[in-house]
Amino acid sequence: MIYLVAILFPPLALLFKGKIFQAIINAVLWVLSLVFLLLGGFVLWAILTIRGANEAERHQEIVDAIKSKD
Repeated sequence: MIYLVAILFPPLALLFKGKIFQAIINAVLWVLSLVFLLLGGFVLWAILTIRGANEAERHQEIVDAIKSKD
């Protein structure tokens, strides 16, 4: 039974065995892995890359506007 709990919800299985510190670390890693599984690491990477490119374009527009005033 404990193995089934370990497969479905690993931090809870560790808590059942009295491993509190390991359960906390496992819970953090487990939640992070679920987030990346749901969002997809590549999707997150693409979003951050596009955001950076948009910011770079905005900064260049500001620089160009400042240069055109001189």
